[in-house]
Amino acid sequence: MKEVLLSIQIEALPEGGFLATSKELPGLVAQGRTVAETLEIAQDVAAGLVESYIEHGDELPPRLREATAPLGEAHIPVTIS
Repeated sequence: MKEVLLSIQIEALPEGGFLATSKELPGLVAQGRTVAETLEIAQDVAAGLVESYIEHGDELPPRLREATAPLGEAHIPVTIS
């Protein structure tokens, strides 16, 4: 399981509370009473959207595709006695 950090835009609403959206994950819209609550809801919405993309066989948005790309070469330490 990989994780990716998404950019989230948060704005204060005139009637109170906050709204979170993301240009990197279209469809992500979350509203809460506080910034912390809004971010928590946004995280749940993002997870649900990604799950939906995968379940329906839809291509992930570019930012998320980067996170699912093969990792490539890595180096690990090995002790030789």
